[in-house]
Amino acid sequence: MPEGLPRCRVLPLPDEQVSFVRQSEFTRWHHATRYKGPFFHPLNGTHGISLTRMGHPGDPSHDHHRSIWFAHEKVSGVDFWSGRSPAFIRQQQWLAYASGDDEAIMAVRLGWYDGHDPQELMIQELVAAFIPQQAGDEGSSLELQATFTPTSETLELGQTSFGILGVRVAESISVHFGGGRLTGSDGKQGERDLFGEPNRWTDYSGPIAETDTGIATEGITLFDHPSNPNHPAKWHVREDGWMGPSLCRDAPLMISRATSLVLRYLMHAHPGPADNDKAGEVFQAFANRPGFTVERSRLPHRAYVVSRA
Repeated sequence: MPEGLPRCRVLPLPDEQVSFVRQSEFTRWHHATRYKGPFFHPLNGTHGISLTRMGHPGDPSHDHHRSIWFAHEKVSGVDFWSGRSPAFIRQQQWLAYASGDDEAIMAVRLGWYDGHDPQELMIQELVAAFIPQQAGDEGSSLELQATFTPTSETLELGQTSFGILGVRVAESISVHFGGGRLTGSDGKQGERDLFGEPNRWTDYSGPIAETDTGIATEGITLFDHPSNPNHPAKWHVREDGWMGPSLCRDAPLMISRATSLVLRYLMHAHPGPADNDKAGEVFQAFANRPGFTVERSRLPHRAYVVSRA
């Protein structure tokens, strides 16, 4: 590859979209104001087919399930989850785009608005990193670090199983609509044994493509970082094709303007069915990897820089 051309690129596109690319697109960030909030879609596996989808395969009341998205049911009592309240999340500003050989990074600032007051309830700084296939790993990852800072002195994220991150998987990967399987880090499988239970990660895998040698299986493993509050997360999972860590399942969480809430998650798109031995290696690497800092830049032509802390 020519000198100066990075392996991984982050590319701003028309219509308020940002693409993460290595030869082909891995995922895309959408932040158009016609949506209640931003999201990532698609999340492409090794066969170039998205492992996530927009909305529920059989229930139009779940159109708020936008592939990979941040939301919460009770932010100071305001519903940012269901899409039925006036509340919305808006990207206020992009901060940095950084292409590189090892990862492609985007940093943006989001505001969470109740739909009545022009003042945000809280600010979310989001850093997203596309980490391509590494030696010995055929999968690629989307690493997310979200920093939440209320505009008031304190803010309550109320007790709920809905939020703060959701993943709606492709129809063929779901248990009910396809031939998929849910697996937790404890090795248990299925909604009944995983719903509301603590796990360091949860995997959703299933058939995704027809090949010359048969049906190919791929999946997504969603990891909860050990630095997150209430780790290991208790999970909201459904056989109809979605999963997410329930940050406030057992109790509300108070956050303050003085001490922001930092959450870290990783989505590993992998070929083949769930492999907890491999997932354990990915988890350990994620746990040991430094998080991100976003700072004002002293470099020419760059307003902000993102670095590993």
